[in-house]
Amino acid sequence: MRRLFLLFAVLMGSALVAHADLRIEVTKGVDNAVRVAVVPFAIKGGSVPETNIRDVVEGDLTLSGRFETLPVGQMLSLPRSGEDVFQRDWQALKVEYLIMGNVTLAEDPLSAGAVAVTFELYNVFKGATEATQTISGSREEMRDLAHHISDVVFEQITGIRGVFATQILYVTAAGPVENRRYRLNIADADGYRVETMLESSEPIMSGTWSPAGDEIAYVSFEDEGRPGIYVLDVERRVSRRVAQFEGINGAPAFSPDGTRLAMVLSRGDNPDIYILNLETNRLRQVTRHYLTDTEPSWTSDGQHIVFTSDRGGKPQIYKVALDDLSLERLTFEGDYNARASMLPGGESIVMVHRRNEVFHIALLDLIRGRLMVLTETELDESPSVAPNGSMLIYATQERAGGQGILAAVSIDGGVKFRLPSSEGDVREPAWSPVKRKTFVPR
Repeated sequence: MRRLFLLFAVLMGSALVAHADLRIEVTKGVDNAVRVAVVPFAIKGGSVPETNIRDVVEGDLTLSGRFETLPVGQMLSLPRSGEDVFQRDWQALKVEYLIMGNVTLAEDPLSAGAVAVTFELYNVFKGATEATQTISGSREEMRDLAHHISDVVFEQITGIRGVFATQILYVTAAGPVENRRYRLNIADADGYRVETMLESSEPIMSGTWSPAGDEIAYVSFEDEGRPGIYVLDVERRVSRRVAQFEGINGAPAFSPDGTRLAMVLSRGDNPDIYILNLETNRLRQVTRHYLTDTEPSWTSDGQHIVFTSDRGGKPQIYKVALDDLSLERLTFEGDYNARASMLPGGESIVMVHRRNEVFHIALLDLIRGRLMVLTETELDESPSVAPNGSMLIYATQERAGGQGILAAVSIDGGVKFRLPSSEGDVREPAWSPVKRKTFVPR
């Protein structure tokens, strides 16, 4: 059992896979979805851009599972602003909100302000505009502009910060076992614009974002098959090795301020939790036990680390205070709980939970002691929480053929969707902590 747990928890599975876009398939949405109409945006000046802002916004809102969108073919008119809206028409269609606007293209397609987008969120039943902005960017930022609109609309209607402008980090592997290629990839939250950040013939695993989203820590075996922990500069695509001790080097996790990196090392006989100060290169041992301590994650205040340990006989979740190294056990229900992350606010954790010999993703309310299983799939692993705390992404397997895919579920379990790749398996997702690009309204 211990060797199996160590393989799963410390190395976190090297069976990963093929480079391809991710497809979004919503499998469950809320029953009382908000009915919206995303009206085609008017194009002014220049040639029609390759990216259709309306389509991206509609896709984002549909992906959330909280909205029902009206097809363009059912629209009775195509207003550009609130002044053009005939309320009665839209009320008859039971549309609650309209998203509309226009795209202005500059003559110089290479200029930083080559695209200006004005959009408006209109409440049909109130007969009033609830939000309007004009934002600008380059032609290459058309999808970013659209995701920004989606985030504004989502927050205005739901009161929850949108995460459509965020990114997903994940690992793939392609080819036969004897000639497998591993890739560390980044994609938009909707599965588009996949970029390979790193490629190697040796396993890559445990990718995680820095708080600023400008760096990625990961584990690689590129140095003669020895595991090492590396930090990748996202913009420059340059990696530096920060740890390569004898034995295990795994499970890196940035502190909330980005100055420290928690990790798992086996400098002694057994894996323990350590903290590396990235500014001073000083190493501090946090746990010391003859059994396995692994999978560290930070609380939002940076004062505690949550981790998995089998010191009680079975894998369970513990929390260690960094000031005095005092320990607290957090999980008691079930014989297997692992890979925990604390939700914003510190009142709940998400984790891998085994029930009836099947691995699911579960939410544990630490205040009430209430456990809720969020997923219905099997072999679920590697949960990563969205920066707004409302969704999480995880790795799982399709029943047909056992192909590895990514999936997501809302914290209340009400919304679910899948992100299968068009080729091969996908593993170890990590949701970015920040927006890809922030646009300041004019």
